[in-house]
Amino acid sequence: MNSIVIVLALAVVLLTLVAIAALVMVVRHTGVSRRKGPSPEQVAAAEAEVNEELEQARRQAEEIRGQAERDAGEIVKRSESVAESAALMRKEVEEEGRLLKSEVKELRSDLERRESRLVEREQRLDEEARRQADRARKLAETETELADRRVELDQVADNRKKILERVAGLTAEQAKSELVKDIENQAKREAALIVREIESEARKEGEKRACKIVTLAVQRVATEQTTESVVSVLHLPGDDMKGRIIGREGRNIRAFESTTGVNLIIDDTPEAVLLSCFDPVRRETARLTLDRLVLDGRIHPQRIEEAYERSKAEVRDLCVRAGEDALVELGITEMHPELIMLLGQLRYRTSYGQNVLKHLIESAHLAGIMAAELRIDRDLVKRCALLHDIGKALTHEVEGSHALIGAEIARRYGEHEDVVHAIEAHHNEVEVRTVEAVLTQAADAISGSRPGARRESLEAYVKRLERLEEIAQSYDGVEKVFAMQAGREIRVMVRPEAVDDIQAQVIARDVAKQVEEELIYPGQIRITVVRESRATEFAR
Repeated sequence: MNSIVIVLALAVVLLTLVAIAALVMVVRHTGVSRRKGPSPEQVAAAEAEVNEELEQARRQAEEIRGQAERDAGEIVKRSESVAESAALMRKEVEEEGRLLKSEVKELRSDLERRESRLVEREQRLDEEARRQADRARKLAETETELADRRVELDQVADNRKKILERVAGLTAEQAKSELVKDIENQAKREAALIVREIESEARKEGEKRACKIVTLAVQRVATEQTTESVVSVLHLPGDDMKGRIIGREGRNIRAFESTTGVNLIIDDTPEAVLLSCFDPVRRETARLTLDRLVLDGRIHPQRIEEAYERSKAEVRDLCVRAGEDALVELGITEMHPELIMLLGQLRYRTSYGQNVLKHLIESAHLAGIMAAELRIDRDLVKRCALLHDIGKALTHEVEGSHALIGAEIARRYGEHEDVVHAIEAHHNEVEVRTVEAVLTQAADAISGSRPGARRESLEAYVKRLERLEEIAQSYDGVEKVFAMQAGREIRVMVRPEAVDDIQAQVIARDVAKQVEEELIYPGQIRITVVRESRATEFAR
């Protein structure tokens, strides 16, 4: 509105200025005419000129007024639009103000509520703190009372202990040991009863079936056993051959021993020499070499080397043939040639005087028969039993037990994992996990423990029997002990008035456990505890 007023004022001023200018010009013309006395033409021309200028001034004033009115209209329109937008903005501002006021009111009420809750919480905390303080004070008083009572109870216990020791005539340690011993005996009796009840049915059926399987296997396998030695004897056609074997200044015998690696023993035995070596294959090669030299009659270092090479090739062929014969006998096929070679080498290896290859063949037969009774894979079990001692062919060349060595060899040459496990577990160096491994252990034990299969040192045998009797004799209530059946059974006679039936079972179990922990033996040892009561009267 202010801009409109300003424009109108400017238009009025312009019109006023135009009128003033016209008046000035009229005055000037009038003055000139008064001074000079203008002519009427000049006056008319001046009036016409003034009228024309006035007309131009009016036109300009009209144009200015029209332009001012137009500008004023536009300004009015803009002012109206600005007023409308200002009104809208004022409404929005007022609305936002109302919203802000409501929010502030809500926040204020929320703050008031929170303050009230905080005040209540502080009051509760103060009350809880007072209660905790009261409780702590009461606990302290209770602890003090308990400590006093504990001291009193300790004194009463000490007095009671002294009274009991004086009345019983035993110290606390002695009474404790007696009580522990009684509890231990009672626990053993109860455990024996429970085990006895649980195992009775299983033992009857298991022993019956196991005895049947093992008996059938042993009866069906009739393998001859020959005790072998680590010394080979070669018979000579005459004693004069000994001198030729020795040679000039011992040249031949030194060449023979250095070439073959076998000790050649020449003593007073008529028409015979001895060959001694820890390696049976090398000893057999030396025996064949010396046999060839004796038959040929020409004995010198070069000839010894030639005969040794030929004998070595012959022994290699014999080993392969022996391994193949074992596979044919057992019906086993598809085995690595190196394993066949190692099997054949076991033909010249002995264990406690028992030929190892014959032991493996016998074990395979036994395992196959037991596998057939149990309806499992016979060929796999035979393979496990045949290869379980394969590591003995290399025990003097490789460090470690023959079971682990044999398992590594079998794994290297592509044998089944069950076969490898049976080999490494047949002496319990690895925990047994398969039935095949159990049957391999059983067949090995049966073949090695049969009477006459193996021989032991007499001194070790006697010491083992004495130790078996000492172990059984060390238990309370035992009257007599007899080691029977070459140390494979112990019969323990107990006093019936000192040992009852349950205690007899406990003694048998304890003796078996102690024997397992202290002694090393092939197969198994049976412990039989005999408790016999007799009543005798005479009729007169």
